[in-house]
Amino acid sequence: MMKYDPGLTVMTDEDVYPPSEDSILLIRSFDVRPGERVLEIGCGSGIVSMHCALNGVAVTCGDISRKAVSLTRKNMEVNSLDAGVVETDVYSGVSGRFDTIIFNLPYLPVREDGDLALAWSGGEGGLGPLPEFMSRLGDHLLPGGRSIIVVSSLMDQDALRSVLDGFCVKVLSELPLFFEKLSVLEITL
Repeated sequence: MMKYDPGLTVMTDEDVYPPSEDSILLIRSFDVRPGERVLEIGCGSGIVSMHCALNGVAVTCGDISRKAVSLTRKNMEVNSLDAGVVETDVYSGVSGRFDTIIFNLPYLPVREDGDLALAWSGGEGGLGPLPEFMSRLGDHLLPGGRSIIVVSSLMDQDALRSVLDGFCVKVLSELPLFFEKLSVLEITL
């Protein structure tokens, strides 16, 4: 498993999701192999992609927020890390196929507006862009590839099961918080 490096320089922006418990849980839940092609959707500050880059993988990452894209570029640069950083709404700005696709999606079942709300507001059931992400996953994974996502116990669990139906799903780790439980899932075709 990857180790979380608190020594990385991580600049923040009040309109961009900062590294939080879910980010650290995600980093510590999976490993990457040098040379692997990794895509992170919804990169926020870039903390997960930075850890992947530290481990010698080819990283492409993106976010729907222009401020997040700019911040991720700055954080990569200040830490002398390399990644392709793009503005994207799920897969819209991404081409190619990847070994691992990571998505710390907006999973809270609330409807809020604004740049920062894009990071957590998953709409009424908390699924947000997950249905679109899953429906096009096979178009972007290399053979034998996987996706790593974070989900919450606050999401509509029936709707979540429906979206994940037909995929192989493995729980990599869980973090019980006082009001919810976060789970990191590995998904394969």
